[in-house]
Amino acid sequence: MENFELLVTERANERSRDLSAMSLEEQVRLMNEENYRALDCLGSQYDKIVRVIEKCVEALKRGGRLIYMGAGTSGMIGWLDALECPPTFGLEPKRVLGLLAGGPDGFLHAGVEDHEENGRRDLEKIDLCPNDLVIGLAASGRTPYVIGGLRYASKVGASIAAIVCNEKSPISQKCPLTIEALSGPEVLTGSTRLKAGTATKLVCNMISTLSMVELGKVYKNYMVDVQMSNEKLVDRGVRIVCDTTGCSRQEAYETLEKADYHVKCAIVMRMKECSKEEAYALLDKVDGKIDRLLK
Repeated sequence: MENFELLVTERANERSRDLSAMSLEEQVRLMNEENYRALDCLGSQYDKIVRVIEKCVEALKRGGRLIYMGAGTSGMIGWLDALECPPTFGLEPKRVLGLLAGGPDGFLHAGVEDHEENGRRDLEKIDLCPNDLVIGLAASGRTPYVIGGLRYASKVGASIAAIVCNEKSPISQKCPLTIEALSGPEVLTGSTRLKAGTATKLVCNMISTLSMVELGKVYKNYMVDVQMSNEKLVDRGVRIVCDTTGCSRQEAYETLEKADYHVKCAIVMRMKECSKEEAYALLDKVDGKIDRLLK
């Protein structure tokens, strides 16, 4: 049997040895102090994070997909990040996917993570191809579901990367582009939904958000391809057009109507004083990046 005590994420945290005997205020302070480690541990991984983002952009540009896969908390984090991409960036839902060991049942039953074959089968079900990027998420760095998926992805010729929270793990040995988010032992021993989960989510945030920046779905710091599907988002779209072009709210709303509520198009229409059709033509010439129109 494997010795899991060697995993940093399974070790007891010396600072929280007396957690159950601490006052509630002490517990809160300790947990918050430990949470900062989820941030600090990423500083040494910037180069790898940049490389993963570059691979993600390459995959999406060539018509491929970003596919997160994991079990338990890690898989749920990937699933969540994937679900947020379409409404935030106007991306087709199938371009960013989250695979959770066991599918929807994996939210309640984590035991299915121990089968490498399931990782391969789930990628086969979505017709994994060489244009795709598969990112394995595994706090332990040894989740069989993820290992099986990454092994199959390599065989298919897809790009692979991973995010783990232990160093020199089986996954990092199989996948050279592995981000090691070493957040350390958890306040609650072995509960990787805490710091390890936070560190993993932070990296996923960077990968998806900054990939979309590179693809022109962000102008300045605004989500200009946001889907305006409710009143709050319509108001956000109006404010984005106002802030980026200096027009009034009424002018912004009228332009958005003419642009079929496509924020990026409305911005270009106001900047270039052009029609919707002309705005789309201009955006096509610069790969959808408004910044290039201003050079």
